[in-house]
Amino acid sequence: MPENTNKPSIKHRFRGYLPVVVDVETAGFRPDKDALLELAAISINYDEQGLLAPEQTWHYHLEPFPGSHLDPKSLEFTGIKPDHPFRFAKKEKEALTELFDGIEKSLKENECQRAILVGHNAAFDLSFLLAAAKRCGFKRTPFHGFSTLDTVSFGALAYGQTVLAKACRVAKIDFDPNQAHNALYDTQKTAELFCKAVNAWGSKNA
Repeated sequence: MPENTNKPSIKHRFRGYLPVVVDVETAGFRPDKDALLELAAISINYDEQGLLAPEQTWHYHLEPFPGSHLDPKSLEFTGIKPDHPFRFAKKEKEALTELFDGIEKSLKENECQRAILVGHNAAFDLSFLLAAAKRCGFKRTPFHGFSTLDTVSFGALAYGQTVLAKACRVAKIDFDPNQAHNALYDTQKTAELFCKAVNAWGSKNA
């Protein structure tokens, strides 16, 4: 099929930034001390209809970094068993290398300068991602170091809700509470919410 030459360029939509939705599951709230246990990311781009849509997905179960703290209450909340043999967990550096290489490739293909993290309570996800990168010796990551796009704000503006599940319901996005607090599922739903809110805003302001 012929390529859609009218497809918008993502580099023009967010001032040269590529949106990448990220969600992490952790063993606590302290990025420098508590283990990062699961990480998912989804890049956002325009589809053939000229609408923002999820594009590439990355998902990793992670081994707790040496000396990390595992808060029992956090593990009970997420249901993660860090030592379960079927988690097939990777070391942080291996997962981050694969993730960052994939994002860098997408940045180059789309002529974007940096990735910008999209998340629900995005500062939390960015803090754990940057702490892990620092532990692993990365001098630079593909992500902007402090700017984020937070779907808490998007949900409040577009749908009057700040909780992910509630914002999705108002936006008529299916949400299964039994799958919540799974990094991949939450990333998928955050990506859907972000795309739907931004696409709706674009249609109102075309």
